[in-house]
This record gives sequence, C-alpha cells and structure tokens, in this order.
Amino acid sequence: MIVIIGAGPIGLACGIELQKKDIPFVILERNSIVDSIYRYPVNMTFFSTSDRLELGGVPFISHGHKPTRSEALEYYRRVALYFDLPIKLYEEVIEISGEINEFEVKTNKSTYKASRIIVATGFYGHPNLMNIPGEDLKKVKHYYSEPHPYSWQKVAVIGAGNSAIDVALETFRVGAEVTLIIRDSKIKDSIKYWVRPDIENRIKDGSIKAFFNSRPTSIQEHTITIQTPDGEKVIDNDFVLAMTGYTPNYQLLDKLRIPSGNDEFKTPIYNDESYESGTKGIYIAGVVCGGKRTGKWFIENAREHAVRIAEAISNDTNKIEV
Repeated sequence: MIVIIGAGPIGLACGIELQKKDIPFVILERNSIVDSIYRYPVNMTFFSTSDRLELGGVPFISHGHKPTRSEALEYYRRVALYFDLPIKLYEEVIEISGEINEFEVKTNKSTYKASRIIVATGFYGHPNLMNIPGEDLKKVKHYYSEPHPYSWQKVAVIGAGNSAIDVALETFRVGAEVTLIIRDSKIKDSIKYWVRPDIENRIKDGSIKAFFNSRPTSIQEHTITIQTPDGEKVIDNDFVLAMTGYTPNYQLLDKLRIPSGNDEFKTPIYNDESYESGTKGIYIAGVVCGGKRTGKWFIENAREHAVRIAEAISNDTNKIEV
C-alpha cells in the first residue's frame, strides 16, 4: 500500500493517479481536506481560472471567470467523493520508520504499513516567524480569515505580497486604520494586476500608510516599533497581521530522512523525473518540492507531479506490497 501524507489538491491528485493504476493507497491528513484552501481568506478569489485547478478530468465550473475559495472547497470535496478516495482526516503523522516495502507510519490514531510514501504536505501550516519581542501577543495574527474583526482598529500589516495587499485593502474597507510595513522598496511585482492600481492609489492618497525599506523590531500591547530609513518609529496599534509567508514542515521531512540542498531555499533533494526523494521509496509532490521558495509550485503546474509519481511507482522493479 502507498501512504500519501497530505489531502490538499496535489495529495488528492496523487490518489487519483494511483487509483487509475489499481495501486492501493490511503491519504492521511492532519486537519480538514484541502486545509490550505480552507485557511485562505473567506472572500478570496483565485488568480488561476477554474480549468487550471481541475483534477482527474472532473470539470470545475465557477460562477465567475476566476473561482472563489468557497467554490474550490466544494469542488475538491466533490472530487474526493467522486473518486471515493480513502482519506483519513485529523490523523497527524508522528513517527515514520523502516525502508522501501517496509515503511511503518504511525499517526495519532493508527499505524500503517507502506511500501512507498508520498509527501504532499504543502507549506501553509507553518508560518514564517518574525522572531521579534512581542510576536507571541494575542493581537499578532499569522493567519487571516475576514476583515470584520478589524473594523475601526489600528492595524499593521507586515508584507508586500498578494496576501498582505489583500489584507490591507479588505481591512481598510471596513474602517481600519491600516499601516503597511514592507522590507523592500516597493510592493512585489507578482501582485494581482487587478489589485495593483487599488493599493497604489490608496498609498498615494495616504488612506493606507506605507513604510518601505522598513521592518518591525518589537510589538507592545498598544504599539508597534518599526525601524525605517528615517529612524525608529513607534506607532499606535491594536492588531498586527503578519503576512510573512509560510514554510514546509521540515520536521516531517527530517523524520522521513529527506535531505535538503545547501541552497538558500533549503530545497529538498529529489529526482526531476520521478520525484523520488533522496530516500528510496519516498516521493515528494506539490509545493513542498520548492522548499522555502513557496511561489514556484501551484496547483496548476504541480498536478503533473502526481502523474509522474504514479508512473514511477507503477514501473518500479521493487515489489509493491499490498
């Protein structure tokens, strides 16, 4: 049997491809199905069109040109039901031992024998911390759901990517006094084209305050301290929304003995054709393949990983234990 760790879109895709080849498998997920999408902001719209998010040939029909978070959640639930994928939710992997054809995967609920393991864990469960005093205060959030709780509050948004800009605009529109703190000299070039004019105009007219080439140095109960090109500034603050990105679960990768390279992105080592890692019998798929470079792989360009992995396992000369 094959154990797939992670029930995100790419984990589901791996299951579908294995099913096509009559290879038995189980998908283990520590949270809800497609949990990374569930964690997206409630009103989020995808950058991709729905056809580029499809799995297993099941059509993804959305009301608009670009699908929403709620449409995606419904679609992937429907895909899992259509293929009757064996998914074990709220089972977190806590220990892995053995080798190819003799792996043992222990979770908080059960133990599984596996001939191969596929890691499709994404990255959304582990935020990049700022590692500054006060980051552990309750007012500091690394995940954002919706703007309503921040109405009429003084909000500091950390970051310059799509998540940060969306948060800044959404909270601004419900009456928050928004300050953007950006370590670079500008917002990222990857900002969605239909959003860029909005944020640039809000910064230009001063309705959203932006500190460029700046970083937070400490957070207090009612203020935040920022290092800027003009020196240190302390501003009033009620909430800090740290949209600083996320990182793969390296603790799990270490348990699986998957080595990483020495590059700045700590990219896991794997075969470019089969996606087999440096540990025989263990494959990686999806966003986790990029290490800390979480903007390299998306649903639309990582679906092929599932095809390649299933093909490699099917053609493997080592016996696949059922």
